Amino acid sequence: MSYFVTGGTGFIGSALIERLAKRKGTIYLLVRRGSKQKYKDLLEKSGLSSDRLVAINGDLSKPRLGISPKDMTTLKGSVKHFYHLAAIYDLKADAASQEIANVEGTRNAIAAAEAMDAKCFNLASSIAAAGLYRGTFREDMFEEAKGLEHAYFRTKHVSEGLVRNECKIPYRIYRPALVVGDSKTGQIDKIDGPYYFFKLLQRLRNRIPQWVPLIGIEGGQMNIVPVDYVADAMDFLSHKAGLDGRCFHLVNTESQLVGEVLNIFSKAAHAPRFAMRIDMRMFAFIPASILNLVKGLPPVRRIINAILADYQIPQDAVSFMNMPTRFDTRETLKALKGSGIAPPALEDYAHVIWDYWERNLDPDLFEDRSLRGNVKDKVIVITGASSGIGKAAAIKLAAAGGKVVLVARSLEKLEETQKEIADKGGSSYAYSCDVSDLESCDKLVATVLENHGQVDVLVNNAGRSIRRSLELTFDRFHDFERTMQLNYFGAIRLIMGLAPSMLERKVGHVINISSIAVIVGTSPRFSAYAASKSALDAFSKAAAAEFSDRNIAFTTINMPLVRTPMIGPTSIYNSVPTLSPEEAADMICSAIIRRPKRIATGLGITMQVLNAIMPKAVEITMNMVFRTFPDSSAAKGDGEEIKTEASTEQIALAAVLKGIHV
Repeated sequence: MSYFVTGGTGFIGSALIERLAKRKGTIYLLVRRGSKQKYKDLLEKSGLSSDRLVAINGDLSKPRLGISPKDMTTLKGSVKHFYHLAAIYDLKADAASQEIANVEGTRNAIAAAEAMDAKCFNLASSIAAAGLYRGTFREDMFEEAKGLEHAYFRTKHVSEGLVRNECKIPYRIYRPALVVGDSKTGQIDKIDGPYYFFKLLQRLRNRIPQWVPLIGIEGGQMNIVPVDYVADAMDFLSHKAGLDGRCFHLVNTESQLVGEVLNIFSKAAHAPRFAMRIDMRMFAFIPASILNLVKGLPPVRRIINAILADYQIPQDAVSFMNMPTRFDTRETLKALKGSGIAPPALEDYAHVIWDYWERNLDPDLFEDRSLRGNVKDKVIVITGASSGIGKAAAIKLAAAGGKVVLVARSLEKLEETQKEIADKGGSSYAYSCDVSDLESCDKLVATVLENHGQVDVLVNNAGRSIRRSLELTFDRFHDFERTMQLNYFGAIRLIMGLAPSMLERKVGHVINISSIAVIVGTSPRFSAYAASKSALDAFSKAAAAEFSDRNIAFTTINMPLVRTPMIGPTSIYNSVPTLSPEEAADMICSAIIRRPKRIATGLGITMQVLNAIMPKAVEITMNMVFRTFPDSSAAKGDGEEIKTEASTEQIALAAVLKGIHV
């Protein structure tokens, strides 16, 4: 007994070949010339020799699969079972490709099977052949299929029809459901079906505690089976006598709704679950024309596309979340009776599927998240690079291969930074610039572009902070002018100067070092500083919206308190928790790698939320902080700061409000 298999190097095909390898007979495998390595991998995986698993050169798109006359002579009369598994099982594939692979490929496979006098033609069809049939689709139903507009549904239905109507040899048809990895190992070689939503679940797990209940959608039917069940069933049913001309649903006997499936995988991922699931049919009262109009609006379309792209979910995967079809399996279960083959419950192996995906298929595993991979040979301008956060970031970025442009008022101090960079094998360029002087900013932009040709990343780090209560500021309006001049006007002058070249190249990243004070919302003693940083934040949001489609990213880093020379005059800070400049530099490096909209600490975000829902409570709390921590001697105009020990109350408050400016 011999076998002929198309699609044998594919996911389901390789699993079937492992089963056929346990039987007697030669297995002939259709192999395209470009898939020789896949054939070699299959030899190694199956443990078969090339004499037992024989490669037959061919092509799905050619008549009789492009099998040579010599090979056809060898095959003629020796093949008992012809398995046609080669097809496109991908919602993202274009219609023309699916037509060639699924329809023409099946027609050519039938012709090849007939030419070699195969005894039985076994077709791996799909439940997609039923289209969007409403209700229960039985195994003896075919013509009743509805909603076949999508290329995948249409081509799977047409290809099955070719076997039913044109195949002159006995045939058997198998309709697998959505096929996931092996229920014991999780092994799979592609992302499809429920896998498209794994990235969403992973991010929910990373951002929200597992015990927090979420609101989701109920969705339509989603039928899932593991590949080992499909391969076991096909192997058994194809060899059982008396089943010619029959169709078998290789599906889960208990179909589940999309919401149920997501909750099963949420549990496997240790992610929060969707406690309330909305049935989209409740919006049926809205005319379809209105819904289509809203979905077709350019802003809505762009938002939807951006979200789907972020989570790497194809548009069609969302379209099929309301599948209306259930699949009857009585005939399949009757034929499998006594074999011990049955579809396992998804709950029993979902954790295996998730674990394999996260360890082997998570798209993030294949992205270069290293600092070197994201900054090597990029021109990175850092203001305020002579000390503190700017200096620490410059050293890290230069060591990773970035072309770091150091900017500060003092060239002498920048040369010290350059020396440290050189000692670690990095390269840097120093430019003197007073960022509070707009003419100096313009000169810097012109010089940097002339010398380096471009700027890939601008880090607006230079800043001025003034810690002084308002009662001590009534006659010091220049405090506000100075902070705005450096923190706001200087920063946007650099952005405006570099933006044209970034827009022309359609690549660029602006990182603004802001403060936790901006998102906390109430910052006693830091009114001038917080206002200037808030202004820069508002500008960046507007610019980001305008440049969103030009690949120009804006990231705001709401830094907590960092131990830099800027906080030196306030001796009380010696006793409160702060970040080191190196830890702050790590936040800048993370921003360059991930290009997020914002980076903030958990406490900062929590205070932002509390300020939104309980503003008066936050105001009272911060007033208590204001009264607990006095103005410095410098702020009062009393001369040099008197070194004082922090009180127990001050230390306790500082620990609770770790990183918040007090």
